[in-house]
Amino acid sequence: MRTVKSYPEAWPLHTPFVIARGSRTEAKVVVVEIADATRKGVGEATPYARYGESEASVLEQIMTVLTPLQQGMTRQALQQALPAGAARNAIDCALWDLEAQQQQQSLWQLSGIQAPDSVVSAQTVSIDTPEAMASSALALWQNGATLLKIKLDNTFITERLMAIRTAVPDATLIVDANESWHAEGLAARCQLLADLQVAMLEQPLPAGEDAALANFIHPLPICADESCHTRDSLPTLRGRYEMVNIKLDKAGGLTEALALAEAAAQMGFEVMLGCMLCTSRAIRAALPLVAQARFADLDGPTWLAVDVEPAIEVQNGKVIIPASAAD
Repeated sequence: MRTVKSYPEAWPLHTPFVIARGSRTEAKVVVVEIADATRKGVGEATPYARYGESEASVLEQIMTVLTPLQQGMTRQALQQALPAGAARNAIDCALWDLEAQQQQQSLWQLSGIQAPDSVVSAQTVSIDTPEAMASSALALWQNGATLLKIKLDNTFITERLMAIRTAVPDATLIVDANESWHAEGLAARCQLLADLQVAMLEQPLPAGEDAALANFIHPLPICADESCHTRDSLPTLRGRYEMVNIKLDKAGGLTEALALAEAAAQMGFEVMLGCMLCTSRAIRAALPLVAQARFADLDGPTWLAVDVEPAIEVQNGKVIIPASAAD
C-alpha cells in the first residue's frame, strides 16, 4: 500500500504580479506526496480561478482517487480517472517522481529525452505604467535576461511597448494579452507589434472567440494559451494559431503534456512551454518538455520571496538544468 498526502501551500511574492485579469501577491499551490515503503514522489500544481479551480476544489478532486492511488493506481489509469487540470497534474507529477526514484533514473531518462545543460527562459514584465515597465525590462536585461514576456491589457499598448523597446532595443520580446483584446483593431495591433520586432503574440482574444483568427493575415506568430489545454484542443486551433503554450496545470500533468507536444508538432504547431506562479518543484516536473519548445517561460519561482529547496537555478536569463537530471 502507498501513503498519499495532499495539502495547500501559500508562497508570498517579492513583487505583485499583475496581468490583464488581476493582481496577485502570493502563489497558492497544492502539493501531493505519494510514498511506498522507501521512496516518496512529490508533485505540485497551481489551482487557477480562470478555469474554475481553487485549493479546496483541487484537494476535493484528489480525494476522489485517494483509494486507487493508495492501491497502486498508474499514470495511465489516472488519465481516465480525472479530467485535465491542476488536481491531475499534482498527482501525475508525483507518480512520475516516484517512478523515477523506484527505477533509479532521472526524469529525463524515464521520459526518454536528452537533457540540455540549460534553457533560455522568458522573464515576465507585469502590467504597470509605461515608465515602470520599461524600468523593469531594463533591470531584467541588465541582469542577463534576453527574452522578455510583456504582459498587457487593453490599455496603453503603444505607450508601454514603445517605452520597453526603447529601454531594451536588443531584447527578444513576446507579448501576452491574456484574452483582453478584441477582434476589432487586432490587425493594427499586430502590425504595431511587428514594427517593434515583437517575436510572438500570445492569446490576444478570449478563448471561444478563436474563430475571428480564421483566415486572419498577421505579420507575427500567434500562440494559443487559454485556448489550448490538451490534444483535444488542437483540431479547432488549426488555421488560427501557429503556436500552442503547454502548461502542466492545463494539460493535467507531464503525461498528457508530452503527448500534446508530440501531437502539436505532427500538426505543424510550434510549442511554447509555460508555467503558473509556482515553486521550483513545478518547474522541475516540466523540464523534459524544454527540448521541444521554441520559447520557454519558466520564471514562476523567480517571483517568490522564498522558494522551495533545492531551488531551480537561474543565471543570466537561463534555467540551469540540475546535473542529476542529465545523468
